[in-house]
Amino acid sequence: MNAYLDAPALQQLAAELEATPPRPHHSGLLETASRAVPGQPFRFALSRGGWYRPGGVVRASGERVADSVEAWAEAELAACGGDMEMLFERHGGEELLATRMSGRTHYFVAPYGPAPADFLQLEIEELHEVMDRRLFADEPPADLQELIDPLCPAMLDGHPVAPPRYRFRRLTDMRHVAARLPAPAGQVHPLVRFLADWAASQARADHHFCDHWIVALREHQDRYRNSLLSASPVSLHARKLKSFPWDLQARGAEAAAQLKAFDRAAGYPGAWYFHLVAGGLTPRALAAALAADLDAGYRYLREQDAALLVAWMQSPYGA
Repeated sequence: MNAYLDAPALQQLAAELEATPPRPHHSGLLETASRAVPGQPFRFALSRGGWYRPGGVVRASGERVADSVEAWAEAELAACGGDMEMLFERHGGEELLATRMSGRTHYFVAPYGPAPADFLQLEIEELHEVMDRRLFADEPPADLQELIDPLCPAMLDGHPVAPPRYRFRRLTDMRHVAARLPAPAGQVHPLVRFLADWAASQARADHHFCDHWIVALREHQDRYRNSLLSASPVSLHARKLKSFPWDLQARGAEAAAQLKAFDRAAGYPGAWYFHLVAGGLTPRALAAALAADLDAGYRYLREQDAALLVAWMQSPYGA
């Protein structure tokens, strides 16, 4: 299935999503997204937040001067011939304020086939513009960078400047991503191996991969300006599993009981293995203890889990 929309359809979807006001549980956004890809209803998966980026420029009266503080500063400095003191003389007394965009990224998924990578992933930013700082201090900024992102800003209370809004980030067919991830000759990308491990596990029988994981994507350029894609799995349950009380001294029936407890908390069989490979919530020392139990003749691991563990011990990796 080729789930990519053509460029005009994708632009239309982005515009419709960004015109949708944020609501609890993202009901309006989900309805709009699912209409764009008929037969593939999206569901909410995960939110990741705590980040911010520079916003715009407003006056103390609330009048908006510019949507981007960076673009405004660059244009005004150019208009002043690159003279920062002239820029300060021109605007320093205007009581200009800089805002910031406080954001969260929401992930939505829509599985369309049985393979672990057979799902669409929709990423939407929820942005809230709030007051950040006074644009100018008592002295002219030393340079453009200090004006845009000063080390010692004159901070303001972060009260809202505008209502929250959505911003489209990307719509991804994960099967296409997995097919083009780079890897050295004779090897596979860690995410591709992680997906293959899921396909070989007992979890696949009753759970789709995207029921429990999303994929964090990042595009960047190497020194030759080639576009590179990085991808890593992110658990939907990491927060609630983070404080799991592992007992690394447990053996036999006690070890089996704690593995079952972790899987039960995660919601699927073999979760302990996948959190060994990605996220580090399962201690690596536990893998060695489990392998030692296997060598000693203990048979409390499921056949699929034992096979995955043995393969990982022979060739460990982190996704």
